[in-house]
Amino acid sequence: MGTSEKCSIQFYNRYTKSLETEAVYGGRWLQWAYGTSLGRLTTRMLLKRALFSKFYGWLMKRPASRKKVAPFIKEFAVDMAPFAKQADAFESFNDFFIRELKPGARPIAEDPQVACFPADGRHLGFQDVSEVSQVFIKGQRWDLAQLLGSEALAARYARGSLVLSRLCPVDYHRFHFPVAGFAAQSKLIPGYLSSVNPVALRQRLAILGENKRTMTLIQTEQFGQVLMLEIGATCVGSVVQTFSPQQACSRGAEKGFFSFGGSATCLLFEPERIQLAEDLREQTQQGYELYAHMGDTLGVSL
Repeated sequence: MGTSEKCSIQFYNRYTKSLETEAVYGGRWLQWAYGTSLGRLTTRMLLKRALFSKFYGWLMKRPASRKKVAPFIKEFAVDMAPFAKQADAFESFNDFFIRELKPGARPIAEDPQVACFPADGRHLGFQDVSEVSQVFIKGQRWDLAQLLGSEALAARYARGSLVLSRLCPVDYHRFHFPVAGFAAQSKLIPGYLSSVNPVALRQRLAILGENKRTMTLIQTEQFGQVLMLEIGATCVGSVVQTFSPQQACSRGAEKGFFSFGGSATCLLFEPERIQLAEDLREQTQQGYELYAHMGDTLGVSL
């Protein structure tokens, strides 16, 4: 198998009900970084370090970077209709990257028993957390305690449900509350900034528990205690929380945003509190991510 084939990413689109091949931003770099020995060494030694991502993030915030916006929209066929600003209104590439939606552009399911996806992106859903390692290369260790930074929390969610949402550079990069409840103060867990692309995770699932991440406990009536994590990745300059902690939160309300780069969110539900959507479970079992928008149904309470 050639390098380009190894780095090819297919996902299942909920709306077209078909498999699609992802148009990868920086695809040649990805092929080199994870498809060659030198690339993997360089990634371990340099690219996952915060300094590299901070520098690249700084470049994307400079006014000169706005010239990248229009070509990016054209190359990746980004639909700008749902967004509040159009291509010529952004002050930098990062300003485009953290673009806001128009009101009502992502309808939220009205049923309070429904949990919704926290972000636009490609999602994996595991009804039982113990199934996670089965989707990736066999023999990889899945360390929930490392991910959560707590043995006690790992024990509480050991047989719970998990939804991992991956945001590509082409995606809308604000994340939202998947459930309504009471949101505690976010906790920062320090770490690296490795890529969370499936190509990288196939080789090393432990990345999820090594990257810099934030974790928020959400106490809910329908789903019990839900954990929401935002996981930084290569070139993500920062993870910004925009919600007010220690207050009630509404399902679908904005929680924060990722500055430039790829990134991911991770949701954990306590055992027997949610039934994940059928297409999410089925595609995950087959090894494919499910593409769906923020606000769409990811599961219902039990």
